[in-house]
Amino acid sequence: MVPYPTRRLVLAATLAMAFASGAGVAAMAEGASPSSWLIEADHARSLLGSGAVLLDTRGAAQRMLRPLPRSTAVAWQDLSNPALPIKGQLLADDAVLTARLQALGVSADVPVIAVADSLNGWGEDGRIVWTLRSLGHQQAYMVNGGVAALLAGGDLPAGAAAHRGDFTIRRTQDFAVTKEQLAALLGQPDVVILDTRERREYAGATPYGETRGGHVPGAKHLHFADLVGADGKVLAGEALQSRLAGLGISKTTQVVSYCTAGIRSGFVTAVLQSAGVDARNYAGSMWEWSAQDPVAYPLTTD
Repeated sequence: MVPYPTRRLVLAATLAMAFASGAGVAAMAEGASPSSWLIEADHARSLLGSGAVLLDTRGAAQRMLRPLPRSTAVAWQDLSNPALPIKGQLLADDAVLTARLQALGVSADVPVIAVADSLNGWGEDGRIVWTLRSLGHQQAYMVNGGVAALLAGGDLPAGAAAHRGDFTIRRTQDFAVTKEQLAALLGQPDVVILDTRERREYAGATPYGETRGGHVPGAKHLHFADLVGADGKVLAGEALQSRLAGLGISKTTQVVSYCTAGIRSGFVTAVLQSAGVDARNYAGSMWEWSAQDPVAYPLTTD
């Protein structure tokens, strides 16, 4: 495995080569860079009109209250381990994951658009986009403003008829860390660890069945919803840069985010990636970390 700091340089070089060679030109022509995980609603509607796959990541109750035409429902649990303490981790069986993604209509060369309720959800769209990117799909996006923004433009484009996809998984570790890697990063310079849960969880509360309470030593608190404005859209420009600067995050910083099961932190990872930050998600998160040896995997409430 390539050492973590070196992988950042490899990723940067890969992106630079992609721009130089013309890779991702289609996405750029539509107004988004190949590395962006976040797109505006009008861009999403344009992609849908060209046959993009639309995934509704909301819970069943939210889908019933505001149905989303021509979408396919998917939950993060569909692509993750079923049991604690590794429930946040993606399924290890590539064949099973490939079959499930193909059943959702995911194809290798077709954009996938994930949407959620930006004001009332848990960042599920970011988790699904992180999942697809981690499994090798380079055209997975979440919509800025979620379902409300997407539907604000009226009826969705008709698009192509739903069919089984042909996507085959090619995992990358560019957007993820393991518990061992995170443990090795504790106290390292130019590394910011973000706890994206509620303040009470950061302080030690265990409302979701964690084995131990507290936060990873040195982790800074950033509730995932603090990156979203009152209009449901991700902070941008000076507002976003100010928030990140206050956490010590710059374009040269390595960021690792975690939550309970890698859902909220998946959203933060998607936002930071779109802002040009080398951001990674610890999908095992507190369910996994808190179940380990406290000496090797410490927690603090300081």
